[in-house]
Amino acid sequence: MRKRHILSAIFMIAFMLCSIPCTAATKGDFTVGDKTFLLNGKPFVVKAAEVHYPRIPRPYWEHRIKMCKALGMNTLCLYVFWNLHEQQEGVFDFTGNKDVAEFCRLAQKNGMYVIVRPGPYVCAEWEMGGLPWWLLKKKDIELRTQDTYFIERVRIFEHKLGEQLAPLTIQNGGPIIMVQVENEYGSYGEDKPYVATIRDIVKESGFDKVALFQCDWASNFTKNGLDDLVWTMNFGTGANIDEQFKLLGELRPNAPQMCSEFWSGWFDKWGAQHETRPAKDMVAGIDEMLSKGISFSLYMTHGGTSFGHWAGANSPGFAPDVTSYDYDAPINEYGQTTPKFWELRKTMEKYNDGKEMPSVPEDYPVISVPQFTLTEFVPIENGCDKTVKSTKVKTFEEMDMGWGSMIYTTTLPEITEQSVLTINEAHDYAQVFIDGKYVGRIDRVRHENQLLLPSVKKGSQLTILIEAMGRINFGRAIKDFKGITNDVTIDIEDVASETKHITLENWTMKTIPDDYANAIKALQKGNTTGTRLINEPKIGYYRGYFNIAKTGDTFLNFEAFGKGQVYLNGHPLGRIWHIGPQQTLYAPGCWLKEGQNEVIVLDVVGPQNNPIVFGQEKPELNKLNLEKTSKHNNPGDRPDLNSKTPAAIGQFAAGNGWQKVKFDKQAKGRYLAIESNSTQSGDDIVAIAEIYALNAKGMRISREPWTTKYADSENENGNHTGDKVFDLQESTYWTTTKGSGFPHLLVIDLGCEQTVSGIEYLPRAEQGAPGSIKDYRIYLY
Repeated sequence: MRKRHILSAIFMIAFMLCSIPCTAATKGDFTVGDKTFLLNGKPFVVKAAEVHYPRIPRPYWEHRIKMCKALGMNTLCLYVFWNLHEQQEGVFDFTGNKDVAEFCRLAQKNGMYVIVRPGPYVCAEWEMGGLPWWLLKKKDIELRTQDTYFIERVRIFEHKLGEQLAPLTIQNGGPIIMVQVENEYGSYGEDKPYVATIRDIVKESGFDKVALFQCDWASNFTKNGLDDLVWTMNFGTGANIDEQFKLLGELRPNAPQMCSEFWSGWFDKWGAQHETRPAKDMVAGIDEMLSKGISFSLYMTHGGTSFGHWAGANSPGFAPDVTSYDYDAPINEYGQTTPKFWELRKTMEKYNDGKEMPSVPEDYPVISVPQFTLTEFVPIENGCDKTVKSTKVKTFEEMDMGWGSMIYTTTLPEITEQSVLTINEAHDYAQVFIDGKYVGRIDRVRHENQLLLPSVKKGSQLTILIEAMGRINFGRAIKDFKGITNDVTIDIEDVASETKHITLENWTMKTIPDDYANAIKALQKGNTTGTRLINEPKIGYYRGYFNIAKTGDTFLNFEAFGKGQVYLNGHPLGRIWHIGPQQTLYAPGCWLKEGQNEVIVLDVVGPQNNPIVFGQEKPELNKLNLEKTSKHNNPGDRPDLNSKTPAAIGQFAAGNGWQKVKFDKQAKGRYLAIESNSTQSGDDIVAIAEIYALNAKGMRISREPWTTKYADSENENGNHTGDKVFDLQESTYWTTTKGSGFPHLLVIDLGCEQTVSGIEYLPRAEQGAPGSIKDYRIYLY
C-alpha cells in the first residue's frame, strides 16, 4: 500500500511539472560584449523578424510566429502602438487583438526571443505614427518634445505598458531581450535631452535591467545618440553595408553591429503602383550581414493588414497609405510563403548551426465567394452622431472625434457672378454641395484647396462633406488635424474687376464616427425621405449578406464602390478607394461564419457601378484606376532653360554619401531644376535618393510644400518617380528609364519663391551608388 502511495505521489509531481507553462523559463541575461551580443554570456547573433500583432488576427498569431521561426529567425521584433491601447485619454485596453503580452508569451512558447519597440512614436505607416489623436485636442502641443503635457501622457502610458511587459523581460524569465528608446528621432529633430527623458521613462516603467537601444540612419544617428544606449542602423535592401556601419565602427569599434530595420520591401500608397523589391538584393544583404556576424531585424518579415482606420499617411504633402501592409515581405499579407521566403530560408539554413530548419506550417484554406449585392442603403446623414453650431468651423479634434467624416453646413449670401471657394485646409477629402447638388471635390492628395462656385441665391445652403484618412505618420507633419483646419472663404470678382473676400461663418457641424456600432445605428434608422446630399451616385451605408458552407481566408473585391470603409461581421476590414492600386480587402477566415455573413460599406462618394461584391482567392494589390498618369512628364510643364543662367555648373564626386553644392551667389525662384548631363558609370540612367535646398544661412529649407513639377523620365517599375527625392526616405529614389537619353531634367516646385544658396544631394545607398550624376547644371527660376 505504501508503495502505491509513493508511486501515486511521484505521478502527481510529474503531472504538476508537465503542467508548468513553458513561458516560465529560467531567468537569464542579454548584454553587450566585445563586438557581439551575449545571451547568457555566450555570443549571439540576433536574427529578428519584424511582425505587428494588431496587423494579424489574434487566432492567427501563433501560425505567423511559427512561419517566422521556419524562416530561420530566432527573435521577433514588434512595435507597441500607443494609440491602439489608449484610444481615449485615460482608457487603456490590452485585451483581444491588443494583448501584446500574450503575443510575447506565444513567442516564448515557440522558442523565440522578443525585441519590443514601445515608442512613444513608431512610424510604421500607422495612423499618426502611433501617437493618439486626442493629444491634438491641446492645439498648442509640441509632439515628440519635452512639452509638459506630452511627456506626462507618455509617462502614464509607458508605465501601463510596463505593467504588461516588464515581467516578461529575460531577467524575469521572459522572452524580451531588448527594448527600444523612441524611434528614428534623427529624422525628426536633434534633441538629446528629449531622447534622454524617454530613456528614463522607459527605465522607470520596469525596463531598467534589460538592454536598451536606439535606431537611426547612418547619416544622422550621431545627432541624438546617448552614451548608455546601444546604437543600431536602419537601411534597406541593396545598401552598401560596410558604408552603413563605417561611422559606428569608428566611434564604437568594439560595439556589436545590428541593422534594426532591414527593409525587405516597401509600403503602398493610394494612387501609385504596388511596391516590390528584388528577392536577390534582400537575400544577398542578409547573407553578407550574417557572414560578418552582424545582427538584423527584417522589416517586414510579415506585414499583415492595417485593419480599420489604422493605415497612416506619408509626407511631404499628403500621401495616404493603403489598407494592405503586404510590404512585399517574405510572408505575404495572409500568412503564406512567397518566392522571397524560400530564397531567404535557403540562405538562413547556412547559419542554423548545422541544425535542421523548423518545418513550415500549413497554409490556412482560401475560398472564393460568389458575387452578391449590397441591397440595403441609407444616406450618410443617418450616421450623424453629434451636432454643434459655431461661428467658426471646428476640426474633428475640437468635436472630440478621432476618425470618420463630418458634414459642415452654412448659408450663402447672394452671388451673382462666378466665385472661388477656398477651404483652408480640407483634411482630407472634401465634397461640396449647394442645396444638395454636387458642385465638386477638393482632394488633399492632389494639393487642392479651391473650386469654382456658380451664382447662387441668398440663403442657399452650402454643405461640405469631409472624409478624414489616416494621419501623417512620418516627419514634422504628424501634427495632422482632421476636418476643416482653418477657414472657408469665397472670392467674388465683380464687373469692375474688384474682388470681394468673404469668410463664411455660422456653421452647423455633424460628426459621423467611423465604427461598426455607428454604422448599425445608421442602418436601423431606415431609408428616410429626408434631404440627401446627392441622389446619384448614392452616398451612404450599404449592407448585404453572403452565405458559405465552410470558412476560409478570402479577398473581397470592392472595385464597384467609390471610397470609404468596410465592416465584415462587425470587424473593420479597412479603407477602400476606387483609384487603387488595392482593389480587394483581406477577409480572414477566422472572422467568417458558416452560413450567413454581413458586409457593410460606408461609401462617401457612391458606387462606381452596381453595389456588388465577391470574394476571390488572390488579392488585387496593383490595379490603378486613375484619371491621369502618375508621371510628371506633361510637355507643357517642361521649362525652357536655354535663356536662363544656371545657379551652379559642376561635377558630383563618385561614391555614396551626401554631397553639398554651394552656389557662387544666392538665387531666387520657386522652381528648382536639376539637369543631369552624364553619370559616373557612363550609362544614361540617372538616380537621386534625396535633395535638399539650402536657405541664405545655409540651412535646409522645409520640404513640406514641395511637389514634382516635371521629370523628363521616371521609372514607374518600383515607383521611382520624382517625388522620391523629397520623401524623407534615403532608401527610395527617383530614377530614369534606360535609353531615354541625356540631358535628364527634374523640376521641383518649392511651393513659393525662395532664396537658395545651394543644395545637398544624396545618390542611391547601394554599393557603387548606381545612377550617380557626374555633370550637372542647377537652375532656380
